[in-house]
Amino acid sequence: MTTVATTTASTVDPNSAVQQAAQSIISGSTKSTMDVNSLVSAIVNAKVAGQTDALNNKKTTENTQLTAIGTLKSVLSLLQSSVSSLADGTTLATFTASADGQGLTATASTGAVGGSYAVKVTNIATAQSITSGAFNATTQLGTGSLTLSMNGKTSTINVGSSNNTLSGIASAINSASDNPGVTATIVNGTDGAHLVLRSSSTGQSNGINVSVALASGSVDNGLSKLAVTTINSTTSGGTTVSAPTSLNAASSANWTQSTVGQDANLTIAGTAVSSASNTITSALSGVSMTLSAASVGTTQTLTVSPDVSGQKTTIEGFVTAYNNFISTASSLTSYDSTQAAGSQGGVLLGDSMMNTIKNTISSTISKAIGSGTSAVNLASIGITLQPDGTLKTDETALTNALTNNAGTVASLFNSTNGVAAQLNNSLTSFLATGGIIDTRTTALNDDLTSISDQQTQLTAYTQQLTTDYNAQFTALNTLMSSMSTQSSYLTALFGGTNSAGAMATNKA
Repeated sequence: MTTVATTTASTVDPNSAVQQAAQSIISGSTKSTMDVNSLVSAIVNAKVAGQTDALNNKKTTENTQLTAIGTLKSVLSLLQSSVSSLADGTTLATFTASADGQGLTATASTGAVGGSYAVKVTNIATAQSITSGAFNATTQLGTGSLTLSMNGKTSTINVGSSNNTLSGIASAINSASDNPGVTATIVNGTDGAHLVLRSSSTGQSNGINVSVALASGSVDNGLSKLAVTTINSTTSGGTTVSAPTSLNAASSANWTQSTVGQDANLTIAGTAVSSASNTITSALSGVSMTLSAASVGTTQTLTVSPDVSGQKTTIEGFVTAYNNFISTASSLTSYDSTQAAGSQGGVLLGDSMMNTIKNTISSTISKAIGSGTSAVNLASIGITLQPDGTLKTDETALTNALTNNAGTVASLFNSTNGVAAQLNNSLTSFLATGGIIDTRTTALNDDLTSISDQQTQLTAYTQQLTTDYNAQFTALNTLMSSMSTQSSYLTALFGGTNSAGAMATNKA
């Protein structure tokens, strides 16, 4: 006997429901009544159950496919991320830089060239620090303004009655929005308070200068003594050359220079180099060096070499991402005959989109780059294809290839038609807007929208049928009740099979 699902998820036999309706009609005269709601529900569901199930099944199938495609897209995106730096040559162009002494660190970036370089450091770059003469900490020094200048930048500090003590001036300097890079501190010594100014940048060009302008009528109680002029050049034989910072004669009466501002000086492979900063980025192509005091007076060897460890990590990351794709693809296209019918195949088993993607990627991975004796493939660097389609890495062979056969690796991963470049191009096509994944996803979403519309229409149709049948069977039930009443009246009037009615005994 066939059963259909009602809107309340109960199970009703539509044949039985129809039989019930017929029996109710036949026995109406015996005062039997129909369960109209159950009857209508059964008949309506018998009409729409097939279409309802078809729409629900299709919706479930397409949502399952969307989830599977989302998983596939995520795995492909991770695979593309793993090959991007191999595809454009970035990985194989990476170098490391290291020194064999103290106080010198280095990093290599794009443009670095392998080699060893002797680096001799004469002095590191320092920032100028100057200290004023002693003042009474609470003395109001006068009013007016201080103009700070350093390496072409200036800031004017207004000095009024509210900030004309030494500490007030220091606070005003530090809080100035256009401060050129000078920090101010008060040091309280045995002889009084001292204003200490320090350049926040190293190098002899970052010398500190302060000019003082007294306000009209102001009493000078020491404000003018804060003026200072820094010299960062010398003249010899009519030629002016840069030099570590010093104070001019007038300034030296009121200030002392506690730390000289100077550039770092060193030689690289015998070539003199000067830098205002202890981080030197332009002296050696693609290499950034940082100096500290421990490097002064030493000669050490700076070695720039291919970043074998980093390259190996990137290649192994690609192998892992590829194997993850193979595992996911196998799951989505699997077939298990032990499962129940309808559940034996993976979501994308036999799917043309999935087959295109899988075949393209597998073909790219297995092909050789180049021809003849110069042809290379992944096996050439210790990465072999396994029977299940995954890749296996021989770490020793890979390290050896990166260290001793850089040309083979460079050929395999060349940025024109190398394995990674071809794979990246295919993945870009698959994942692009308008690509096969996007097109398929759009089609499925359009179908789901259509299914939703059809379900809405079917719901409205179901409600209309229910209303119509309720009206019809309610009317029928009323008619049956009326006929039953009339039957009782006629029996009473004319008599039945075993009795005489009122008319039969009427003597009138």
